[in-house]
Amino acid sequence: MKAIVINEYGSKEKLKEQEVPTPQIKDNQVLVEVYATSINPIDWKLREGYLRQMLDFSFPIILGWDVAGVITEVGRNVTKFKVGDEVFARPDTTANGTYAEYTAVDEDLLAKKPTNISYEQAASIPLAGLTAWQCLVDEVKLKHGEHVLIHAGAGGVGSLAIQFAKHIGAHVATTASEKNEIYVKELGADQFINYRTQQFEEELEKVDAVVDTMGGEILDKSFQVLKPGGRIVTIAGQPKQELATQHQVKATSYWLTPNGQQLSQIGELLEKGIVKPQVGHVFNFSENELREAHKLSETHHAKGKIVIKMK
Repeated sequence: MKAIVINEYGSKEKLKEQEVPTPQIKDNQVLVEVYATSINPIDWKLREGYLRQMLDFSFPIILGWDVAGVITEVGRNVTKFKVGDEVFARPDTTANGTYAEYTAVDEDLLAKKPTNISYEQAASIPLAGLTAWQCLVDEVKLKHGEHVLIHAGAGGVGSLAIQFAKHIGAHVATTASEKNEIYVKELGADQFINYRTQQFEEELEKVDAVVDTMGGEILDKSFQVLKPGGRIVTIAGQPKQELATQHQVKATSYWLTPNGQQLSQIGELLEKGIVKPQVGHVFNFSENELREAHKLSETHHAKGKIVIKMK
């Protein structure tokens, strides 16, 4: 099968089109023909070698950990899915990712693709959606009526986190650039903060929870807006526990856990139109277009999700 792989760490030029064996599925897996995948920061961070200590894979590595497609083969122990099912998933983090014509997925990580969205839209959801869901629901345990700050609301995780938070019934503040003010408000944000001209720590106080996607100085400043007993979760580094102690808040770092059951819950919200996919950019499945997609993702200024259309 055709895949885009890396045979060494480095720049986007290391992405190479290559023929590789079609995955051999295990008894608890299905083989999915990939109709669409998407780009996430983990893709280019691993490509650059930043994650080599955490994810010590052997080359060649197929990047990509989002998939939407059709099942073409099922393992002998698979009971909930059959050949022909339209599915989407955040597969397990292995060296055999989704920049390929076929990918193997564990049954418990699969969900039925909502019938009212395209494969490209479905591929935009799993990694970013599960990250946003688990940060809000599992980590900070956001409740109806609470106030939450979601950083980078126009991004892949942020654009879904705003919608989930509004579904929960929270009051949502978000940071974004001026050009995305209307966009984040349409997603449901109650308060827009222009990160180019405003200091969010001067605009907010006594917030119940923060979802940080940026890390660094932004993460450190986020402690200032929380009320005592508040919660902050970051997907971009390690929060300083001395700041958590100083501000009397709970601070955690989070790395998502693939989960088919939660993805099915998100799928129901998509099916009902409560949550809408946010596809900002679509590239075709080729060496050159994957490189362009990585280049865009690395700017941190992509609107919504970057999707790769396979068919």
